[in-house]
Parts: sequence; C-alpha cells; structure tokens
Amino acid sequence: GQNQQLGCFDPAIGLLPRRVRLQVRSVDKPLYRGTYHCFQSIVRQESMLGLYKGIGSPMMGLTFINAIVFGVQGNAMRMLGADTPQHQYLAGAAAGFIQCVICCPIELAKTRMQMQGTGEKSASRKIYRNSLDCLIRIHRKEGVRGINRGMVTTVIRETPGFGFYFLAYDKGVTRALGCDADADYIIPKLLLAGGMSGMASWISTYPVDVIKSRLQADRVGGANRYDGILDCVRQSWRRKGWRAFTRGLTSTLLRAFPVNATTFTNVTLFLMYMRENDDSMKDCEPMRPSLQHSSL
Repeated sequence: GQNQQLGCFDPAIGLLPRRVRLQVRSVDKPLYRGTYHCFQSIVRQESMLGLYKGIGSPMMGLTFINAIVFGVQGNAMRMLGADTPQHQYLAGAAAGFIQCVICCPIELAKTRMQMQGTGEKSASRKIYRNSLDCLIRIHRKEGVRGINRGMVTTVIRETPGFGFYFLAYDKGVTRALGCDADADYIIPKLLLAGGMSGMASWISTYPVDVIKSRLQADRVGGANRYDGILDCVRQSWRRKGWRAFTRGLTSTLLRAFPVNATTFTNVTLFLMYMRENDDSMKDCEPMRPSLQHSSL
C-alpha cells in the first residue's frame, strides 16, 4: 500500500501510475510494453501531470499512516519484550495490519484516479474531480463495503509485508552493514539499509498487490471482470501464467528504494537525536537496533 511502503505518498509518486496501469491492463492486449514505454506513453498522451494522478489521496493519509506504523510497531516491541527476529516480525506485522484501515480506502481512491482518463490529456468526461470526491461517490453508490473494496488483499499484503520490512531492516541489512552510531558513513549505510528493506518487503508480497490493484480498478468505466479474489487469481494465471503477478514490479522497486531509504533514515536519526537529548525517550524504542545508540 507498500505503503507503502511506509505511507502511500512518496517523492517518487510519479512512478505510481505506471505500477497500477501495468498491473491492471489487459494481459491479452497490453497497452504498455514495459515500465519505460508506460512512462513515455503517459507523458506523451497525458502530459507530465499524468504522472501525478491520484496524488491527493496518499497525501491525505501520509501522516496518519506513518504515525500508526511506527507507533504500533514500537508499542508492540515493548509488549513483546525480548528483541528477537520473531518479535520484530510480529511487531511489524501488527503495524501493517492496523494501518490497513486507512491505507485501503486511500489506495482505492488513488487507483481509481490513476485509471481515469487513460491516454487523454484532457479527459472528456471525468468521473471523479479529486480523491475526496472519488471516495464520496464510491460511498454513495456502494456504501462502506465499496470504500473498503480490496481490504482483504490489502491485509494479506500489508501484514506479512511490514513484518518482513522491519525484520529485514533490524535483523538483516543494518547489522550486515555495521550500522553503529559511531561508524563511518552512517547516513549512507542507513539509506542503503532502508532502501534494501523496502525492496525486500515489496518482493515478498508483490503478487498480492497485483491482485489488489486489479480488484480496486475493477468497475472503472462500468466494467466488472472479477467475481472476487480467487476469480481474479484464476483469470490472471490462465491468461499469462506467473508473469501476470510480476507486472509493474520494476517500477515498484525503482520507487521503493529511495522512498524507504529516506523514511527509515529520517526516523532513525530523529529518534536517535531525541534519545540523546531527552532521558524520557529511552523507553521509546519502536525499532531496534536503529534507536539504540550502542547498536547503531
């Protein structure tokens, strides 16, 4: 929702329309040959603004999602006690599960906005004026169930995805790179650790994200192709095999690295600074070893 992955908005937001469109377009007659061709087509047909379709909904939920993720993960680690790989995974999974309440409607609006007016610089008939209008219209037509369309696949993606996210960052990459607080080149190391962890998280759950995007894009323009999750999986597999579940992966990974690199580095450095200057922050350890001076 990937976020995230942490948060649905990121500096590489222009990559979002590419991922979604590559995921949901027909596998029999694909509109785009690949990531670069998709980028070229969007700019040529819809101008540079086409790359920023759906930016409104991620911006609305950015603060809430990141607050929930890091807050829940930190509290879960304190409740679980020992800093073990299993606890890091469980704490991250809990954070991913809870933030789905906000992430799912946000990604629904983002997907619908990005699919609107495909191939047109100025859409002749816009169904939605903006992300908020999109959610309001969906609610009026389909109720709460419509707003939460894709919730099951979002939960299936986010719960293990965030578990791997924090596990890879804490127990894997940071330790392999030797990210100690007094180490040389600490910021580049944290950037690399965050970026690699984000990519690992996306790879671990990407096929589920493809299904989620297709279900949320379903009914755009009145078409209803899928009866549910299993039907979507069956149709996707029948038409393209396993490749159907990797469409858009390249653009997703290109986005995931810088986004998660900056997110984890900023949060880690900020909390390190707070702990050094405020003794009351010593108990606020949502991420180990990233917030412990001795292990950074």
